[in-house]
Amino acid sequence: MSGKADASRILRYVGEMRYAQGGGLTAERREFRERLRLQAVERFARGESNAVIARDLRVSVRSVQRWRKSWRSEGARALGSKGPASRPRLSPAQFRQLEAELARGPAAYGWPDRRWTLERIQTVIARRFHVTYTIQGVRKMMRRHGWSYAAPASRAAERGAGGWVRTERGREGRATGAPRPKRSE
Repeated sequence: MSGKADASRILRYVGEMRYAQGGGLTAERREFRERLRLQAVERFARGESNAVIARDLRVSVRSVQRWRKSWRSEGARALGSKGPASRPRLSPAQFRQLEAELARGPAAYGWPDRRWTLERIQTVIARRFHVTYTIQGVRKMMRRHGWSYAAPASRAAERGAGGWVRTERGREGRATGAPRPKRSE
């Protein structure tokens, strides 16, 4: 069995969701893993072998070896949780503030037209909340919160006249299951 397939099987067995809600471990899983490492520290101090610790804690011997090496060089603090590995995200309250900022319109930020682009939303987030997002990260966050890209009904003289707008799920464009209109060529 390959290493990836074996790891996948083990994660399913343990019931751990490795990438909860788009990235990183949940706070509960981080605490659980930290407790495991600290239990290992107590056993290191008692002189127990790596194999025994790994078997009892149901982790790999290699993990225990890495933990022991860190413990020897930096102490028990080296095995504490370092927090979430993912980039900072806006809290629900901050997202509501972002929506209020977007409701003010792009003119409030000095942009001449009335459309919100991902780049502009990214700029507002950086200025207002001091948090950086990639363009794709902004797109995913906006979609998650019910925003979608709205193309204009008729194309403006200048390119890219569309922008991001708040929509209700299931009420955009056409009814679910309705056939798409045929394109005329």
